[in-house]
Amino acid sequence: MTNAVQSLSYLAPSTLLDGGLQLQTAGGVAQRAATANPRFFTGFLTTPAAASAGLLAVAEVARTRYFQPLSPASLDPVVTGSRDRLRFESFSGCCGVYARLDVLPAGLDGEIVDHGTTNVDVNTPLRQALQRLVGADPLHVSVGPDDLTVSTMDGAVVEKKVPLPTRWLRGFAEVQVIASGFDPRAELSVADATAFLRRLPSGDRSVLWAVPAGRSLRLTSRPVPGAVCLPGPGRLAALKPVLRFAKRLRVYGPAVAAGSGPVSSTWELDTGELRLSLTLSPQPSRGFSGEGAVLAALAGDDVVDDAELISALLAWDPTVDVDALAEQAAMPAARVRAALTQLGTAGQVGFDVSEAAYFHRVLPYDAQRAERHNPRLVGARALVETGAVSLDATGATVRSGDEVYRVRAADGALHCTCPWWAKYRGGRGPCKHALATELARAATPAVTR
Repeated sequence: MTNAVQSLSYLAPSTLLDGGLQLQTAGGVAQRAATANPRFFTGFLTTPAAASAGLLAVAEVARTRYFQPLSPASLDPVVTGSRDRLRFESFSGCCGVYARLDVLPAGLDGEIVDHGTTNVDVNTPLRQALQRLVGADPLHVSVGPDDLTVSTMDGAVVEKKVPLPTRWLRGFAEVQVIASGFDPRAELSVADATAFLRRLPSGDRSVLWAVPAGRSLRLTSRPVPGAVCLPGPGRLAALKPVLRFAKRLRVYGPAVAAGSGPVSSTWELDTGELRLSLTLSPQPSRGFSGEGAVLAALAGDDVVDDAELISALLAWDPTVDVDALAEQAAMPAARVRAALTQLGTAGQVGFDVSEAAYFHRVLPYDAQRAERHNPRLVGARALVETGAVSLDATGATVRSGDEVYRVRAADGALHCTCPWWAKYRGGRGPCKHALATELARAATPAVTR
């Protein structure tokens, strides 16, 4: 997979000195305009030790490859400032774990001076300093350059040449669609959560299932109704340093039944002032970038105009109010949700399972890359352009190379006779032949569907 190289220019390294945490930013989008070094927040963290542990967890996920471990990656977390909170996000080097730290209003004592999204420098010396932070001493934080630095431009500019895997960007698009289908499945006290996490096999890459049992969870090798998928239990290790500050552990996932295949899940620690969540891909060997949850939204043309309108209406609110957007845009809420899915593929929205709501952000990358480098979508468009799709009343016949496949509608989805469909049965999104059929249908509205 092709990587893009982004140059991140920090005015100085992020530091933790004399009770002051200065997090440097680079190359982002603020509410007012794109800026080289946006400044989002200045003030105190009300729980400095917990927030430091959470920030370290997000940074550690960005450095880790859980599947086929290699040398640590060097990806800087993304930070979003909204009206009353800060969100720090990252993906693992293998793209199979999505981490987010939400510093909530109770965790901030200061002023968010701008709203937007950018990268934040979490370097090795800063990680070491954060690890040494103890006690409840006040901690002043600046997210972005301080006024003196901005006015005088003193200090060396720190340049980082960061390889940004295309799959990392695609993962941001996929995970918000997947998480929007989650519901709360279990809630454990911190004592029960600690006992449960300590029982998990370290480094285990198997797919297990967690079933609510009294005040805790029991593990099983097979899915049952009410269970939550736990793919690769060792991938929850990043939660452990924050456990001593937490009040509860919440678990989220989709509905499953006996015989269900592996699915994603979210595991969230809540301290009251902040929330640290890890969302796991369905299998340790699978990164979110290949899940295909956004393919229908990327392929559809009918929501593009809606998405443009909703994008213009989005504000930097902590959560996106779908009903309010529907009223502003004069369209049904269902169309607003479809538009938000489309915007998610461009990195403009994420999804917060704790509040069951979307939130606004703008990734500081070329968002169109998520579509250009999706092999199935690229292949589907090529099939349509070369006239390889023959539509009929019940589906389509698609010629792909020397093979001919049959696509038909069943159980509310398009099924295909290709090897991809036979292997995944729609569990990783539609195959390119089904996508090509949808694209051809959209271009030929007169065909009976």
